[in-house]
Amino acid sequence: MSMQMFSSPLLIYRLTDSKALLGTMSLVNAAPMILISVFGGVIADRLPKKKILIAGLVGSAIVAVFIGWSLSSGILNRENSDSWWILFASSAVQGCIMGLMMPALQAIIPEIVNRDQLMNAIALNTTGMNVLNLLAPGIAGFIIGDTSNFQTVYFTMSALYLVAAVFILLISAKGQIIASGNKIIGDIQQGFHYIRKDSLILLILAFTLIVTVLSMPYQQLLPIFYDDILKIGATGGGLLMSVSGVGALVGSLILAALPNKKRGAILLFSGIITGVALIIFSFSSYVTLSLIFIFFLGLGQTFRMTIGSALLQSYTQGAYMGRVMSILNMQWGFMSLCTFFAGIIAEKIDVQWVLGSLAMVLIVISVFFIIFSSNIRKVD
Repeated sequence: MSMQMFSSPLLIYRLTDSKALLGTMSLVNAAPMILISVFGGVIADRLPKKKILIAGLVGSAIVAVFIGWSLSSGILNRENSDSWWILFASSAVQGCIMGLMMPALQAIIPEIVNRDQLMNAIALNTTGMNVLNLLAPGIAGFIIGDTSNFQTVYFTMSALYLVAAVFILLISAKGQIIASGNKIIGDIQQGFHYIRKDSLILLILAFTLIVTVLSMPYQQLLPIFYDDILKIGATGGGLLMSVSGVGALVGSLILAALPNKKRGAILLFSGIITGVALIIFSFSSYVTLSLIFIFFLGLGQTFRMTIGSALLQSYTQGAYMGRVMSILNMQWGFMSLCTFFAGIIAEKIDVQWVLGSLAMVLIVISVFFIIFSSNIRKVD
């Protein structure tokens, strides 16, 4: 997934030179993810989560092989001007897979560890992801290089998805939490009713959604910085994402060692950290300055992702875990929707102002939550 987040936006931008299509690919990924996530949560509450994860990983491997084959056979290339539809179709399929898989991936952790160990476990899990976020973009950028060797990256991604499926197969989920229910739509309604009644869960979901939607579109639009603003190419772009991974890794290691104290306050202040870092990164035209503040972007994103997920899993009843995680997962779909509009606007307005404006709004909203959401601020 770390290779995919780096390679797919760069590939569509290299094929089309279009900021609008770069943003539109996020929309194509977002629509099925938003729609499918709700059903993915119900399925995660009803079926063994390991089986869902293995099916999703195998499906992701097939999608990656298809793109790699399309590149190596010449069907997908710059000269074939209409071939970008292949990436759009693959992005839509990947959105469906993620919508089904991600709620189960998040909801399986309480089946493996006790609730008082959740934040540490989630932080350790995030640490593993961040190690790969640190290494994978640099490796992908090196492979792509000046020859645009994207097909090798996609074949490598496919192999890694299958390796991940093998590791999931070996996980022992001792305390499986399976909810009973007859009608899927009824279960979905029950999930929304449960979230609406619990103000703490509702506010945490709202805050994490807002931070993700306003801060994460920069990742999809990074190829503009690689090629047009910082002029560092794929190799330099891989380095930039790797430094973000270092920040995320540092953040996850800090959280893995912390006790369950003041987690709500840390979550809210992570919005300030992310917003300030994104403003400076957006307007920077200096590689060194961009490297420094993308580090803090990774740090702030890890705080938000890890603590938000830990609080939700700590305070959600087991029978509703998959449905709550499906709503959390929808943040990525809404983020992609925001990225679509950001890409369209970036055709007319400098991308620095587009992302910088989102960051300014994020800081204002984070301050609002810090002042007025005492139930989040005080929660441990």
